[in-house]
Amino acid sequence: MSIGQSATPLGKVRGLGAGGHGGGHWIEERFTSVALVLLSLWLIFSLMMLPELDQRTLAEWLRGPAGAVPMALLVITAFKHGLDGMKVVVDDYVHEEGVRLGVHFFMTMAAVFGAALSLFALGKIAFGAA
Repeated sequence: MSIGQSATPLGKVRGLGAGGHGGGHWIEERFTSVALVLLSLWLIFSLMMLPELDQRTLAEWLRGPAGAVPMALLVITAFKHGLDGMKVVVDDYVHEEGVRLGVHFFMTMAAVFGAALSLFALGKIAFGAA
């Protein structure tokens, strides 16, 4: 029996399908999901612990490493997870290879731009320029 053939359904799944990378992508989505849940809980808890939710208090909170670093991780993880999810949707419903590659390119550029803009704004706040 060759590597591509398996007698059991589990063996076929471990073969990772035609693309050869489905299992890793699935696990990556689960890791980013767990990270987003934990970071979102951190954000909610942190905001609840602030004395006020005005602009000055939030800016002071984000100037410290306990606010800025997890917030940067939240931004990066959210954009990565969202991009991966949208790519799966496009892969499932766009069947022409050229169109799919073009949509992937524009979605990736939009996610990179959005994450960079968010991190830039966070950096301005964290380093006191805002």
